[in-house]
Amino acid sequence: MTVIVTTNVEARYRGFLASAMLEIAPGVYTAPRMTHGIRERVWDVVSRWHHELGNGSIVMTWKDPRSPGNQQIRTLGAPPKNIVDADGVHLVRHQHNTDTAGKTPQLEDTPNS
Repeated sequence: MTVIVTTNVEARYRGFLASAMLEIAPGVYTAPRMTHGIRERVWDVVSRWHHELGNGSIVMTWKDPRSPGNQQIRTLGAPPKNIVDADGVHLVRHQHNTDTAGKTPQLEDTPNS
């Protein structure tokens, strides 16, 4: 099963994805038996469009017995995140914004009242 979720993307994605997958909810597309080649082609197209247009976010996931948790995940868009393997489990690592001096913002200590 391949699933693609789009958020805040242009209408062209909807038409393209609906030609290859079933749209089960707004922006949520599924395909029960998508081959590796078709999945790569779909990802190449949405990746190229996303790099050209730069709007929204896209997540694609599918079953992959060789991956942690038997699941492969790809993401595009904001907020930036990295999928990492933590002892066989997928975790999402969000990238932190930096302030104008290039430092990561720190939490300030607040005195107890």
